Amino acid sequence: MSSARSSASLPRVVVTGAGGQLGTDLLLALERGPRSPAHQGLTRAECDIVDPHRVRSVLSDQARAAEGAGLVVVNAAAYTNVDGAESEEAAAYAINAAGTAHLAMVCAELGARLVHVSTDYVFAGDGTSPYEATDAPDPRTAYGRTKLAGEQAVQVLLGANGFVVRSGWLYGRTGPNFVKTMLRLAGERNQLQVVDDQRGAPTWTAQLAERLLELALADVPGGIYHCSAAGATTWFAFARAICERAGLDPARMQPSTTAALARPAPRPAYSVLSARSWTGAGLTPLPAWDEQLDAAVASIGPELGFPPPA
Repeated sequence: MSSARSSASLPRVVVTGAGGQLGTDLLLALERGPRSPAHQGLTRAECDIVDPHRVRSVLSDQARAAEGAGLVVVNAAAYTNVDGAESEEAAAYAINAAGTAHLAMVCAELGARLVHVSTDYVFAGDGTSPYEATDAPDPRTAYGRTKLAGEQAVQVLLGANGFVVRSGWLYGRTGPNFVKTMLRLAGERNQLQVVDDQRGAPTWTAQLAERLLELALADVPGGIYHCSAAGATTWFAFARAICERAGLDPARMQPSTTAALARPAPRPAYSVLSARSWTGAGLTPLPAWDEQLDAAVASIGPELGFPPPA
């Protein structure tokens, strides 16, 4: 079981990729949480993880600022353009693999912990039951290959101080995401075609951020963990749920197939992750995907594009 550290012994937390969707919510969670350790958010401009010299300089400064309390780096920096990675695999590798390795090497030198956020795309996506953290990866996309290489760097270079957390189908208050796209398109069109043969667990980044910080501050062994919303749905069913909560007619969403919407990168048909590794460590599981959507609408509905409550 995990055990919380006392406030007096909390390490300093550094968030890389702080300008992104998940990074933004990680900083908010650090500022608003019941325990608020000393922390720093680093945008790409402040610490481009592709540059090993910059990583060493910035994290060394952060380690000194920790004043002996210890340092935890939560890496939310990533190349996330799944289709773009098919033609720009070198660029994706530079961030997702080499950049992660730079963080891991410097964390190893400093005795720091690294919590690295990864993805369900490391799996083939042809499963029929939730993927366990111990299941063998088999990525079918350039994006998945580069993310897997980053995972391997963390495990090899950091051992017990390395934590890989896989999640997927993320949406949050900032940046483009499926929820915002569906609401925008639903306001522009009378009918939308949405794939109904891909299955996953939509995960709100605000709640994922809270769980990542729980892991970062807990006394649990290093390794691979899965943390995504409970339950599962399809993009089509998720789109209908979004419409219902926005007061729009869900019938305007029509089911389609992956084959009908050709994309450069193949999409996994099954992206559901098992929470066994997470709950087995005594960590708090995420709620069901529909409960998370309700919580997101109640909390930041207008920011996601939902109309304000009447």
